[in-house]
Amino acid sequence: MSTSTAEATNTAAASTDEKTEAAGRSPLFQPARLGALRLPNRLVMAPMTRNRAGATGVPEPIMATYYAQRASAGLIIAEASTPNAVGATYPDIPAMYDDTHTAGWRRVTDAVRDAGGRMFLQLQHGGRVGHPETSGLHPVAPSPVAMSGTIFTPSGHRPTVVPREMTEDDIRATVADFAAAARRAVDAGFAGVEVHSANGYLLHQFLSSHTNRRTDGYGGSVENRIRFTVEVVRAVVDAIGPERVGVRIAPGVTANAMREDDVDEVYPALVSALADLGPEYLHVVFADPDQPLFRTLRGIWPRTLIANPALPWPGPLPVDGGRAAGERLLAAGADLVSLGRAFLANPDLVTRLRTGAPLNPIRDAHLMYVGGEEGYTDYPTLGEAAEGTPA
Repeated sequence: MSTSTAEATNTAAASTDEKTEAAGRSPLFQPARLGALRLPNRLVMAPMTRNRAGATGVPEPIMATYYAQRASAGLIIAEASTPNAVGATYPDIPAMYDDTHTAGWRRVTDAVRDAGGRMFLQLQHGGRVGHPETSGLHPVAPSPVAMSGTIFTPSGHRPTVVPREMTEDDIRATVADFAAAARRAVDAGFAGVEVHSANGYLLHQFLSSHTNRRTDGYGGSVENRIRFTVEVVRAVVDAIGPERVGVRIAPGVTANAMREDDVDEVYPALVSALADLGPEYLHVVFADPDQPLFRTLRGIWPRTLIANPALPWPGPLPVDGGRAAGERLLAAGADLVSLGRAFLANPDLVTRLRTGAPLNPIRDAHLMYVGGEEGYTDYPTLGEAAEGTPA
């Protein structure tokens, strides 16, 4: 090798080392605390529906493998699990309302703990996002307003149905179901639960005047529309303690045919009321540090704020998997950053982002929502890719 060639090679290697070192110095990789939990980094694996539970909502053994593969995340928030049968959304989603669910999830938390990880469980009631062919029950919602379009069921896509309006007895029973599911989650080995009040599901439906047309104490004014979410969170906090509770919100997000016209009034009121209850974290979906509402909510919320960056969807991930967007959110006041699709395809995402290594692309979006290992547990780590071995 000539002297000039050797110098060029050494320069390139030094440049690569500098980039790796700079990536590793990112605040994303600094340790943090979440209540009593010590987190080795500030990257959170966001909850993502993967449809790998059994027909009765019991987590399958393959789910333990999947989550354990991703245990290097500072925190894993496990996928949405229904607190009762009528809250089921799609086929093969997990649940948390009987002993079989508790036992199934305990296998998952044991595997993640053995791999050095920490987990919360997201609790989600679908409300109008459900179908009798999936749950065997007619969906319920704040008002009889159907979601537009179709919904996936065990028989394929079917037209959505008009949900039954919840009575006040239904509301009280659902609040109790969330609290019972939270207790089960702790029994199953989770460090806590995340109450899902986002993305067009039941709690979010109560927040919007388009899906909530009630004239009683749960509808009409902003104070009334936030009441159900506040009651659910209060019950969950009372059941397992505030340090074990988080809440997810999605101001203005249109998933599942949602519409919101007054986010600047609803969400400051909601977050203020939640702050008084003491849950450990607030999880803001599609957070944008340039939006005044994000800054307002950061100013109101007194404890840990997890921010999920507004990455393109649908469409490919940024080549950095969202690292730059996450760093901007931390600079704007977020404490932790949640990423979804990047974790889906990269079990060792923390290492890849820290070292600047290329990411695995999502091979086929369809495989996100079907059973089996393909597109689930078969994405290789860097070491496996180098050796040419499967995950």
